[in-house]
Amino acid sequence: MNYLFAKTLAKLVAVVLHRRTFAAFGAGSFIVSPMAILNAKYISIGRNVRMRNGLRMEAVDALRRPRLAIGDNCNIEQGVHIICSGEVIIGRDCSITAYCSIVDTSHPFEGIGDAKIGDQLNLEPAFVHIGDGCFLGVGAVILPNVRLGRRCIVGSNAVVSPGVYPDGSVLAGVPAKIVRSIQT
Repeated sequence: MNYLFAKTLAKLVAVVLHRRTFAAFGAGSFIVSPMAILNAKYISIGRNVRMRNGLRMEAVDALRRPRLAIGDNCNIEQGVHIICSGEVIIGRDCSITAYCSIVDTSHPFEGIGDAKIGDQLNLEPAFVHIGDGCFLGVGAVILPNVRLGRRCIVGSNAVVSPGVYPDGSVLAGVPAKIVRSIQT
């Protein structure tokens, strides 16, 4: 299937289905061939948000009502993985490039006995807040309890650990560290 056809089909699905199943789904937004979208009733999508092939977006409905919100004019590229059990907020005008992961939960492995680790979720209250105008490079990972200020840049394959990162921070590495700042 060519991309133009897939995009046209995605826009039709947005109008007919997504606006009824998501908490909010803004005008001009579309999702091209998602891999999985779970509990859309807890997910709000702003206007003119473009989401590409292979997106996995999940609101985990366990102990509390999760809140996953994506602001206006964002682009989310192929293979992005967003998991929310508490609160994941992505601001306006963000670029989330291919194969990024944004998660506000983890899989605990201590004291679970014979249980499958992948079936376990840490349900402690957690969040991820990504400020307006942020850019996440290919393969970046945002872990629980991260707050990125406005116009932060996260380098390719960086792993951002819990913390507060000021406006204009440029982060790189594993674990990610602030390597410089830019004017915001």
